[in-house]
Amino acid sequence: MGDLDGVAPCSSLAVEAIIRVGAAGAIWGLCAGPYDARKQGLTGVAKASFVANSVGSFGFRCGFVAGVFSITRCGVQKYRGRNDWVNGLIGGAVAGGAAAAGTRSLAQVVGMAGLVSVFCAAADYSRTS
Repeated sequence: MGDLDGVAPCSSLAVEAIIRVGAAGAIWGLCAGPYDARKQGLTGVAKASFVANSVGSFGFRCGFVAGVFSITRCGVQKYRGRNDWVNGLIGGAVAGGAAAAGTRSLAQVVGMAGLVSVFCAAADYSRTS
């Protein structure tokens, strides 16, 4: 699939990222859920409920982070008028901070923002160089 930056609106890119990465997260939940349920000793309906909850939880979290990253990166790119690694750095920081905001720990929010921003900047740098 071609690069849609600058062609499609930011909202369309965000929806596409949410669907793609959210589906990947749901698949991850489908794989990890039974393992975690077995570790907790769950069987029957309790195990099925746990797995379904894992699928939804992983899918939602992954889709949320992907959507926040995509919309932020696209918005920064449009604002700056450049397609470089800085857009990924800023988008990653916002997405990482949003993902860790539920912990209500400033250290975790800053740490996650820094970690995600570095990975996203590296990915953007390798893609745009």
